[in-house]
Amino acid sequence: MQTMNTTRNPSPKTDLAVTHVLAQLLERLEHSAVPVGAEQYRSVVEHLVHEFEDVEPGAELGQLLDAYPAASEVYENMNYQHAGLCRSALDVSLAAEGAAREAIARAMRGDEPNKD
Repeated sequence: MQTMNTTRNPSPKTDLAVTHVLAQLLERLEHSAVPVGAEQYRSVVEHLVHEFEDVEPGAELGQLLDAYPAASEVYENMNYQHAGLCRSALDVSLAAEGAAREAIARAMRGDEPNKD
């Protein structure tokens, strides 16, 4: 009896048309003046995640991520365990790290947070 291998490793996608449309839609949702439903937002992000899982890394993907910051954040979060905040601006990343360290130090001392 022959067994079928149901696990398949398709070659990475080089056509980013669907990824581009989803990234553009996510950006519109992020900047919408009208409130967006959580289910709609989650659906777009989930579809984008599935697209990113199959996309070929490279210059074209980099350009897409540069054009759509919301999609870039999704991509960065997906790859955080391998590359950290690789797409975030260094000064923003360093400021976030510094703020986190300060908050941890205050919590360890039992200090109240600054209310500037």
